[in-house]
Amino acid sequence: MSDNKRALITGITGQDGSYLAEFLLAKGYEVHGIIRRASSFNTERLDHIYQDPHIDGAQLKLHYGDLCDANNLTKIIDQVKPHEVYNLGAQSHVRVSFDMPIYTAETVAMGAYKMLEAIRDFQDKSGQQVRYYQASSSEMYGKVVETPQKETTPFYPRSPYAVAKLAGHWITVNYRESYNMHASCGILFNHESPRRGETFVTRKITRAVGRIKMGLQNKVYLGNLDSKRDWGFAGDYVKMMWMMLQMEEPDDYVVATGRTISVREFADMAFQAAGLNFEDHVEFDPRYLRPAEVDLLLGDPTKAKEKLGWEPETSVEELAKMMVDHDIELASREKTLKDAGHELPEFSGHDQ
Repeated sequence: MSDNKRALITGITGQDGSYLAEFLLAKGYEVHGIIRRASSFNTERLDHIYQDPHIDGAQLKLHYGDLCDANNLTKIIDQVKPHEVYNLGAQSHVRVSFDMPIYTAETVAMGAYKMLEAIRDFQDKSGQQVRYYQASSSEMYGKVVETPQKETTPFYPRSPYAVAKLAGHWITVNYRESYNMHASCGILFNHESPRRGETFVTRKITRAVGRIKMGLQNKVYLGNLDSKRDWGFAGDYVKMMWMMLQMEEPDDYVVATGRTISVREFADMAFQAAGLNFEDHVEFDPRYLRPAEVDLLLGDPTKAKEKLGWEPETSVEELAKMMVDHDIELASREKTLKDAGHELPEFSGHDQ
């Protein structure tokens, strides 16, 4: 077993997991990730790391597992003997959670219960402390009762995803208080990047911008254009996850920029970054409305700034341009293939 600090990440193949893996590897960690068994190897976001698994002497190792399988989680914890666990794995799409509420609850809520129990059992047997990070969500505020939202703001979840996240959040607090575990929750507001899944609204927009710029499509269809979100860059936010686990005492923190804009404004920003007028290309489609909408999220990151010295480094304008530049390049490659006579898969970005 390596003398380096060992971290275990659930959801390592996702947006946040891939950025966190890079961050920890650069700090000399031995990084372990849990991936679900599938017929295809879903590691695209990790390929640039995994093909060269040694960065500054550290390694990246992947383990098959599932947050629904408590026995498997216990075995992985016993094998890895992690110093830190970052629980980022989830069915994380809010709109999809209305279609798959039971599965969402199993992965998001019960997954946190099972991971905490596996850690508690390992600590009892080994005497080694494990520091635990729970990925909580601004969606827990839902129908907000105060603005901006901070750590003490009451929660009012408005989706199966948000309800499941709230359960995971409170069980983490409960284990911290009941068993003296070093367990912290990061209440992250929306965070995006070029690695965001294409069915999430920001990436759906920037993906469409790239394809429209390259003449591969003409319109993008969106739901509630007036909903407002506090959008930051995922690469900035994973640093905060690590900072929480370096504190002597565990605690819960809002991670946000302190600024909110509407979906309409983000779309306008993205199209402008490509020299396009969003009004020429954006259409409303009621199919993308949620059964219960969250109209406004705006985080107050004062506690994170004062206690940890954390500040977001990337503005939403810089974020939009970063994503648009990436997706124009991606669409350019698609156009080259199309011009060469290759069939391209349809891009629809069905869910918002």
